[in-house]
Amino acid sequence: MKNISVAIYEDNDKLRDVLKMLVDITEDFHVNGSYTNCRNVREETLNSRPDVVIMDIDMPGCSGIDGVRMIKEIDVTIKVIMHTVFDDDEKLFACLSNGADGYLLKRDTSVHLIPAIRDVIEGGAPMSPGIARKVLTAFHKPKQTAHTEYHITEREQQVLLLLARGFSYRMIGIEYSISPETVKRHLKNIYQKLHVQCGPEAVAKAIREKII
Repeated sequence: MKNISVAIYEDNDKLRDVLKMLVDITEDFHVNGSYTNCRNVREETLNSRPDVVIMDIDMPGCSGIDGVRMIKEIDVTIKVIMHTVFDDDEKLFACLSNGADGYLLKRDTSVHLIPAIRDVIEGGAPMSPGIARKVLTAFHKPKQTAHTEYHITEREQQVLLLLARGFSYRMIGIEYSISPETVKRHLKNIYQKLHVQCGPEAVAKAIREKII
């Protein structure tokens, strides 16, 4: 694994220091930015270009929900993990809709933060267990006919479902015995049909529209 740069947005000074320590003591990781708010997130992202951003939601002046959107507008390849005390559906799906790549509750930090960063770099969508249950609950709701309105094929629906469960391109390919290139082609078609730009946006819209 290459040396991974991580930016941290957290207004609690003690917690921000803990996050910085956890990242900096991990081999191949380093913190290249540590901020108390995301008012200047555009400039900071352009200057530092981190690989991964750890983003709090509730910060003064500008929320992390807006922060993740602004980061993705600059560079959709930057991975953003929301790091928050909030586990309600509205904030969860607002973050996913704005492009968040993962969602980690602060109570899970000590155990899950570093694995979550590794996971998101490898193409996964890490989530705290409680958050994953909320997403799975959304899958179990009665499906409507939105997939026919968007002309989503059965295979594309299957790919979306695994993407929502945090599978990487390689893992999806193994599951369905197809190449990663074929997975990428399916995802490109999905993005065009759903009018989105990235995987998390596609998952959020697919859940909202009851496609999966």
